[in-house]
Amino acid sequence: MSDTIVDTTEVQRRTIRRTDWVACNAAFIDCRTPGSDLKENYAFIGAGVSQNPNQYVNLTENHGFNTGAAGMPNGISNNLHLHFTAEVFINLGGQFRLRWGVDGSQGEYVSTDGDIITVPTWIFRGFTNEGPDEGLLYTVLGRDDTGGIIWGPSVLREAESYGLHLTADNRLIDTVAGDVLPEDVALITPMQQKYIDDLTTYSVEEMRQRVVQTGDRRYSSNALLCNALPGGGAEIALVIGYGMTEDRRQVPNIHEPHSFNLAWVRAAEDEGILRHRHDKTQQLLVKSGRWEVTLNGDPATTVELGSADALSVPPGAWRAFRCIEAGESGAGELLVINSGDDRVYLDWAPEVVDAARDADWTIDPNGYLAPVGVMITATEDD
Repeated sequence: MSDTIVDTTEVQRRTIRRTDWVACNAAFIDCRTPGSDLKENYAFIGAGVSQNPNQYVNLTENHGFNTGAAGMPNGISNNLHLHFTAEVFINLGGQFRLRWGVDGSQGEYVSTDGDIITVPTWIFRGFTNEGPDEGLLYTVLGRDDTGGIIWGPSVLREAESYGLHLTADNRLIDTVAGDVLPEDVALITPMQQKYIDDLTTYSVEEMRQRVVQTGDRRYSSNALLCNALPGGGAEIALVIGYGMTEDRRQVPNIHEPHSFNLAWVRAAEDEGILRHRHDKTQQLLVKSGRWEVTLNGDPATTVELGSADALSVPPGAWRAFRCIEAGESGAGELLVINSGDDRVYLDWAPEVVDAARDADWTIDPNGYLAPVGVMITATEDD
């Protein structure tokens, strides 16, 4: 793997702080519908499924996934719509009632802070903030090109009554604002009933299996080669996919391919993940505490991240994570998103490999932790 050097200017460009978020209040066709008109849509990596060409995007280059967020005051809803690629919600605060089915009556789930929910593709879904304050759902969407969305029939009909139309090439036409309906591009019409009838149904119990609550997380303290070393004591809880774990016994809550994998990392103060690299694009998102990320093994390219701050790390860049201030739970929490459905094989810095070997740990040929005392007895292939 060739080294990727990330200079200070690039580190700053790839850092998306909470203060860098730019809201769009007219990202979707339901932006005038009462009860949905106060939504704030954010696009961090990729434009996601926004239907507004003026949507601000922090990082436009492909990562293999898109990230964004929906900010919603109490009582505001995101109306029923359908996605073609994965849609994952990370609840960063608030109480949201998620509903699904073409009319929203197939089932409901009430999400609270810390939940991760992966909604199946090709079903209609919507959600309402029922908490007392403004709620925030962070989103991860599968693939670089999401293919857009399909709105529920009732959503399209109501939007039309407020002068809003959607073209087949995903442009929002606002006749109230003076837009003219195009003559060369068809307008989107509601999905035909025969296709709606063919959509998969999900029970409440089936959807609950796609939710990872705080109590569902299964942390491993033996997930990384650096775990036995000072400063390398971070624990990993897999959520979607096998990701970066080197614990051969650890399995994720959700195995289904998403085009990305997602895991929680937690660490006490002054603990984290020592210097390593891999060949996937990566986004880090801080849930709690404060974290220090050092790139290139160089203190000059160190960035400090707080709650809701994020950092995009390119493939091949050396990186190390350290919790410098624990959250209320006594540990800092970091969400790690890596591109791809396969495992993420870590390339550890030489000093980590050497120190781990002295502590009787190495990586076996399958990419998992193993005692040096066992591996030295293995026979070599001819």
